[in-house]
Parts: sequence; structure tokens; C-alpha cells
Amino acid sequence: MFSKLFQDDSESARKERAKLAFEKISSLKKEGGRDARSARMRMVLLCRSHLDKTFVDGAEKNVAYDVLAMQAIVAGKDKPPPPQASEYQQLPVVSGDKVWVYLPQEYADLAFSLGASYQRTEITAEQAIDGMQALADQIFSLELGIYDPFTVLQFLRDETGYQGTPSSRTEPSEANAEGAPTTHTAPGSSTPP
Repeated sequence: MFSKLFQDDSESARKERAKLAFEKISSLKKEGGRDARSARMRMVLLCRSHLDKTFVDGAEKNVAYDVLAMQAIVAGKDKPPPPQASEYQQLPVVSGDKVWVYLPQEYADLAFSLGASYQRTEITAEQAIDGMQALADQIFSLELGIYDPFTVLQFLRDETGYQGTPSSRTEPSEANAEGAPTTHTAPGSSTPP
């Protein structure tokens, strides 16, 4: 099965390889070797790009949806279904090619929702930045075992001049009483993102 998967260059096969890569690399989070850490760091960079693009998609697709919904209401028709996040994003890489990147749906949904909320001015730029950073920190530390600081939404930080609140991410050695790393809460929320 796997040999056929890696010979197939269809879009669905490339997406499946992206998912397998995320799952394989996230399983390496306990390994401390240089190669494992290098693979996890590369995945963090891909996931950071996925998060940024999903945030923008949430904003852009909701603008288009709002226009279509208003047109439907004016025409006396049912509103179309709202846009949804994708767990896959196609991103450009240094070589000029594009690569598919996978992020579990729950994380993609949160990033998409934050982008939509920001576009609708339900949250401020500062809340969007802090919420996305908390989400990224959670993914990078809990899923990939990387505790180094990686900034998301740099374009919005540059635009607003807001650099965000200090990360509240903890190393495994600073684990809570149950031995699990501390999770984060999104601004204005009592539950982790």
C-alpha cells in the first residue's frame, strides 16, 4: 500500500503523504536526536505557514460568503452554507514548487474561525495575534514537541505594530501536577484554543 502511495503523484496521494508526514513527525516528539529535532523543526515551519494561510482564508472566504449571503437574502433564497477550513494547504517552497501541508481539522478550524472573527471585527488585531500565537504554541509544543518561539501572523504584527503578549508555553520540565505540559487559553476564552 505505502509503495503505491509514494509512486502516485495525484493530488489526493500528495495530501495523504502530507498527513502521514505530520503524523510520523509528531510521533517523534519524544525523540531527542538531531535528525528527529530537525524534522520536527521543519514541520513547525510548514505548520506556521499553514496557520497563517488558514487565518487569511478564514478572513477572505467569509467576506465572499457575506456577499453571497446578502445576495441570497435580497433574492429571497436560502443562504449558502458557510465556508469551512481545510486541513490541507498548498504552500510554496524555496525550490519554487508547491507542497501540501496537513494540520488536524480541529486546529485548522480554530485558525479559520479566528481569521473570520477578525475580518468581521468581532475581535481586535491584538486578540487575533494572541489567539493565533496561543494556538501555534499549543500545536508546536504538544503535537511536535518544539518549545522554541515561532511567531505567527508576522504580516499582521508588522501592519499593527503589536508584537503580542509573551508566550506562556512551558517546557515539559515545567509540567502541571498531572505531568502534562500546560495548555493555553485563547484571549477572551476559558478553554484552550
